[in-house]
Amino acid sequence: MSTTSAQPRSALALSALARITVVFRREFRSYFQTPLAAVFLVIFLFLAGLFAFNIGGFYERNQADLRPFFQFHPWLYVFLVPAVSMRLWAEERRTGTIELIMTLPFGAADLVIGKFLAAWAFTTVALSLTFPMWITVSWLGNPDHGTIFVAYLASALLAGAFLAVGAFLSALTKNQVIAFVLCAVACFVLLLAGFPAVLDFIRGWAPRGAVEGLASTSALTHYESMMRGVIDLRDVLYFVLVMAAFLVLNVFAIDWKKSD
Repeated sequence: MSTTSAQPRSALALSALARITVVFRREFRSYFQTPLAAVFLVIFLFLAGLFAFNIGGFYERNQADLRPFFQFHPWLYVFLVPAVSMRLWAEERRTGTIELIMTLPFGAADLVIGKFLAAWAFTTVALSLTFPMWITVSWLGNPDHGTIFVAYLASALLAGAFLAVGAFLSALTKNQVIAFVLCAVACFVLLLAGFPAVLDFIRGWAPRGAVEGLASTSALTHYESMMRGVIDLRDVLYFVLVMAAFLVLNVFAIDWKKSD
């Protein structure tokens, strides 16, 4: 009995995975069919290097690590991630193609997850192209490779969280510019909640528990914790929950707005 009931569930799971894979492949290919991919990759690599070498003092620190490189990623993502997420749904709603794709044998969840994973994979490609930075610091000294790996993981998780936020906000409007601004503001607020200056200001009049609670909601707090090379389950869980929560909201938004 248990074997028989397990087979339909397994078939259903495979079917859902196949649908998400189809959406993922379509969306991921679309990034490289327009100049968007090249423009994004060039800007990301240029700004990441500029901040690390010119502002972060990569060589002047005389330390074999990539902290000057990773410490600027949150602020880069505030502006670059919205440029990727703004088109996920706003363009579909503006052109009316959302009505077409909703008639296909895909559920809203399949479309949301497939589009999100494609955008996340694209930003991960951009991040992976910075690998020469790792090679450079290894050539110059003897870095802690475990710390660098965890920092890369933290950067990828942060990008994923911001993309989930941006995808949800993109589903609320037909205008890509509005989607970009909304995502940039939302991501900035998520970072600002853990900014030392903000916490110091609140610490002057708020209870300690309130300050710690605010810091725990900040993406910056969890990102910097992982950037030090420590994989704390609470930090990973934070990013996973942010992604899951906004993807669920994204599904509700698509079901609500698809007929607009």
